[in-house]
Amino acid sequence: MAPPQDRRATTPDDPTVAHAVSVRGAYKVFGRRPGEAVRRLAAGATRDEVRDLGSAAVIDASFDVRPGEIFVVMGLSGSGKSTLIRMLNGLLEPTAGTVEIGGRTVTKATPKEVREIRRTSVSMVFQHFALLPHRTVLENVAFGLEVNGVDKTTRLAKAREVIGLVGLDVWADAKPDELSGGMQQRVGIARALAAETDVLLMDEAFSALDPLIRREMQEQLVDLQQRLGKTIVFITHDLNEAMFLGDRIAVMRDGRIVQIGSPEDILTDPANDYVAQFVQDVDRARVLTASSVMEPARAAVPLTVGPRGALRTMRDLQTAAVFVTGRGRKLEGWVRDRHVMRQVKAGDTNLDAIVNTEYARVAPDTALTDLFELAVESPLPIAVVDDEERLLGVVPRVTLLAALGNVPTSTMPIPVLEPVTRISDSDMDSTLAATGETPIQTDPAVGDAGTTTTEGDLA
Repeated sequence: MAPPQDRRATTPDDPTVAHAVSVRGAYKVFGRRPGEAVRRLAAGATRDEVRDLGSAAVIDASFDVRPGEIFVVMGLSGSGKSTLIRMLNGLLEPTAGTVEIGGRTVTKATPKEVREIRRTSVSMVFQHFALLPHRTVLENVAFGLEVNGVDKTTRLAKAREVIGLVGLDVWADAKPDELSGGMQQRVGIARALAAETDVLLMDEAFSALDPLIRREMQEQLVDLQQRLGKTIVFITHDLNEAMFLGDRIAVMRDGRIVQIGSPEDILTDPANDYVAQFVQDVDRARVLTASSVMEPARAAVPLTVGPRGALRTMRDLQTAAVFVTGRGRKLEGWVRDRHVMRQVKAGDTNLDAIVNTEYARVAPDTALTDLFELAVESPLPIAVVDDEERLLGVVPRVTLLAALGNVPTSTMPIPVLEPVTRISDSDMDSTLAATGETPIQTDPAVGDAGTTTTEGDLA
């Protein structure tokens, strides 16, 4: 019997929301008795247990693709991913289940209806380019429009526009055999874009390319998608490619979708041991972002608390510095204990006068790989802020290292290379007492040596 599916495997989106692609309970079985095989598979049988009835390529696939997202289907050879994408554009009829593209049902559609869906709603980019060798780049890109009956002037003008998007303007009159592999694949992408369909299906589109060209094509695809807002279903067996391209990823094994989620979901919360093993060698620093590992900024005070409030917070948290926020939690900077104590002793109530505005800050979607240099150079945790400079959280060094090692951050404090000297609790207490506040009793378990603090404490 097949193992029970994790709840993260196939959780279709809200049915009231329009989707670019919608698949429900899709099966594809090749063989003598596919109907009976589907019934047994639905009851929990495995691929091997129905092999005498037929070859089950796709088993109970259900998912939605949102408009404008890159949805990656990833799996090893034989997992069923290529069969699945061929069901999306009607090249293969599902044995059971339904497929919709842009709200139009592909399943059970007549050949004429399928051709209309392909003409207006969905285009496909193939692994081996499928270019016509006797036609120029321009003519290849315009070919789909020609088949659709678009007049020559209009289709060539559209083809030239799209060729410019993929950076092949000067190669418009060249033949395919004059182009490199990467350039030929750009022609294939341009041909799909020229059709002006909302959905692009890409089956191992970059698999035949050299690594450097492949990375270049991945980056260009992301750029085109951001500019044009196309919905892309991308098939790959390369996990790093899936993690780079995908807004969401569906992981397939033996015909079944075992998990659907964002790259971070797949990496940090794998549905089962198979997915965990699949992602264990992924470069986590390129997938995880600041928002996925940040912690609440405990050592932060509003500007309105003044020097006394800031010093009190540093005493209570036993830290040498705190971030300072203004109206709407906008991050203004940070202050050091010795500067704040000097203000308290002087009776100065203007905390703004000593706020240091030089600090490391990043956006929530910043990859961890871009945090290393900042973390080494900054005595403070890295601040994570939104577009309006509001403080969302912080990334201490210990948290950054723990995320890369996939270990919990609930460890003992780890000192920075150059520990930050902090004022002792007794000095803070005496200063506050001298200016009108009763000191608190120091916890003997914590102590009052107060010579150093860790960068983690500043979180």
